[in-house]
Amino acid sequence: MAIAALGTVVLDCADPRALAAFYAEILGGRVESDGDDWVTLTGYQGTPLAFQAAPGHTAPEWPSPDSSQQFHLDLTVEDLDTAESRVLALGAKPLDADDRSRSFRVYADPAGHPFCLCAC
Repeated sequence: MAIAALGTVVLDCADPRALAAFYAEILGGRVESDGDDWVTLTGYQGTPLAFQAAPGHTAPEWPSPDSSQQFHLDLTVEDLDTAESRVLALGAKPLDADDRSRSFRVYADPAGHPFCLCAC
C-alpha cells in the first residue's frame, strides 16, 4: 500500500512566472500566480508543476561528475525535430541533443533545469 501520492513537482528558479510561461508553451495550460514567489501551471494533462522563487538559485550542471543534475523531466513528443525547434525558440539550451540516432534529446530550460524530449 502506498504511503502517499505525487501531488506536484516544484522547480526552484529565479523567476517563477517566466519559467512557468516556458513550460506552458511546451505543455499547454495556464500560468496561475499564487504570489510573487509561487506560480502554478494548470489546465494541462499530466503531473502538476509549480515554480518557486529561490533567490540565488544555481542551475544544475549537466553532465558533471562533480555535481548532481538534481532531477529532470521527460517530455514525450511525437516529432523530435519539430519539438526541438520549438523549445529552442522558447529559450531552451541543448545539453546533449547531437545524437540523432537516439529516441531522446537533452536540453536545459531557461533556469538551467535539464529536461528530455522523448519520442513516443
